[in-house]
Amino acid sequence: MAKIGYARVSSADQNLDRQLKQLDNVEKLFQESISGASRERPQLIAMLDYIRDGDIVVVTELERLGRNNKELTEVMDEIKLKGATLEVLNLPTLRGIEDANLRRLLNNLILELYKYQAQAERERIKERQAQGIAIAKAQGKYKGRKALFSADDSRLQHAFSLFLSGKSDRDVAKLTGINERTFRRYRKKFDIHR
Repeated sequence: MAKIGYARVSSADQNLDRQLKQLDNVEKLFQESISGASRERPQLIAMLDYIRDGDIVVVTELERLGRNNKELTEVMDEIKLKGATLEVLNLPTLRGIEDANLRRLLNNLILELYKYQAQAERERIKERQAQGIAIAKAQGKYKGRKALFSADDSRLQHAFSLFLSGKSDRDVAKLTGINERTFRRYRKKFDIHR
């Protein structure tokens, strides 16, 4: 049995120090600076591959594992399938409860409540962000994010030609280095179909 830590911040300009200090007693630590919007996080995947039966996955807050209820449930289910358990440091401790079944039941109930709370908070953040953007647009202050590629960008044109020659979006992403979702968005924007 080993304690395995996972720490995450959303961007490189944020600091992991607070989480690392709380996770200083784990035997192995996986850490990354990447958005929790996608489950495709290299260190999360590595941690899930690494854990074994009897291990304890330790995170400072449930939101470190995912941003919405569906993702959190998937990650937590994968941890359970591996025979490991999850310890969330900012949740109430259940150590004083002798009955293992009651402790497991209460732990699952607390985790479900916090998953709901994490998703609700994420939705509130997105709503406030949308309201702020709408106000900025109305005042003429919001220009939006600068486009990554122009219509005549050689890399984008190469990606389009690969796609039109029969390559899948995933293949194009691997060959060009353009993110798969970004490529799909540009295909739609410029109406590129096979």
